[in-house]
Amino acid sequence: MRYLTCFMLIMASALHAQNPFDRAVILFEDAQYEEAGSLFQSHLKNYPKDAKTREYLGDIAAYQKDWDGALEWYGPLVEENDQSANYHYKYGGSLAMKALEVNKFKALGYISDIKYHFGKAAELDSSHIDVRWALVEFYMQLPGIIGGSERKSKSYADQLMKISPVDGHLSHGYIAEYSDRPKDAEYHYKKAIDIGGSMLTYEKLTSFYENNDRPNEAINNATRSLEIHQRNQLNYQIGKIAAQYNLKSDLGIQCLHAYIENHSAKDGVPKDWAYFRLAQIHKNKGQKNQALEWIDKALEDRPDFKEARQEKAIILAL
Repeated sequence: MRYLTCFMLIMASALHAQNPFDRAVILFEDAQYEEAGSLFQSHLKNYPKDAKTREYLGDIAAYQKDWDGALEWYGPLVEENDQSANYHYKYGGSLAMKALEVNKFKALGYISDIKYHFGKAAELDSSHIDVRWALVEFYMQLPGIIGGSERKSKSYADQLMKISPVDGHLSHGYIAEYSDRPKDAEYHYKKAIDIGGSMLTYEKLTSFYENNDRPNEAINNATRSLEIHQRNQLNYQIGKIAAQYNLKSDLGIQCLHAYIENHSAKDGVPKDWAYFRLAQIHKNKGQKNQALEWIDKALEDRPDFKEARQEKAIILAL
């Protein structure tokens, strides 16, 4: 314990020794956006034109889904440096997300600007993966009457295939799944696993199986990914599938307990959802008392947990 205390003191001292910008970057990378934003703002008072600081503040706004705020930061950056693919990509992406929040008629006004900024980013950087992914999704989701096109989506997926075969197969899998061609989608997702084998490739195939009501294959694929990658998020995913489909209950319980025990903010899903899934599994097993114990724990953590309140009513009716 003494050595751990010393280590923590050393780290705290090192953190305070850094300037506000460096501390802000560390906090940003740890997803502590409020604290990071305050430090970036402080740094900006001394260096009001610093592009990187302003970009970080735009990124924070985007992570917080404050699209107006993101546009306010990214817009001037694009004007100052029209040759930055990344600025065009981020500005176009914020416009696209803003368009999803407004009514359909107002959203139409954003489309030409979104096309321009995404297209400009792709033109400026022939190896920019993220913007090509954005273009694949954009042209698939855009109605054909206003410019949507599977052919255009495929052209950007083909570009991705040359830059990154894994992303190429994932994007072609996305297009096939969106177009209701499940055999093609499964083929591309499996190829992505064969080539890359990252947690993301397994996640895409697992989600595909879930979306196509193939829970056995979904839970088996997620279990293989857990064995390889040892990521705590996968424990929740396995538990969720087990709960939703009344499948492999003991495995689901084991994984959810592991998720709770090893939980951190980086896992994404709060622990109250894991309690909720445990309640569902015990309900499925006919274990009313254990189910009530876990659903009450979920509601203790979050009293306004709507889904948990509904689940509790179902459990009480058993």
